[in-house]
Amino acid sequence: MPYKELRGQDPGAGSAEMRQRVEAARGLQQQRGFYNAAIPSSQLRKLCALDEAGERMLEMAVRRMGLSARAHDRILKVARTIADLDHRGEILAKHLAEAVQYRSLDRSYWS
Repeated sequence: MPYKELRGQDPGAGSAEMRQRVEAARGLQQQRGFYNAAIPSSQLRKLCALDEAGERMLEMAVRRMGLSARAHDRILKVARTIADLDHRGEILAKHLAEAVQYRSLDRSYWS
């Protein structure tokens, strides 16, 4: 989250609003037939399609961070969840960037 947003006067989303967003995202996932964490590899590329900018971003992350195929797939699933929470059918570069950041944090704190 940008520093200016943290320091701003807007208190952000409350618990009730966040709950609604999560419930809506889970509803989308149920309509697909499975939750994002359980997306079968045969469906991953279809459900987590990226535009050209997203493809470049993910390729750069995989190369720079030395990510495994498993980590690549997990990033796609997390990006799909972030897009769902944002009520977007497609994964945007900002969703992918956020997912990559979470992966970076995982590596920083758990390795």
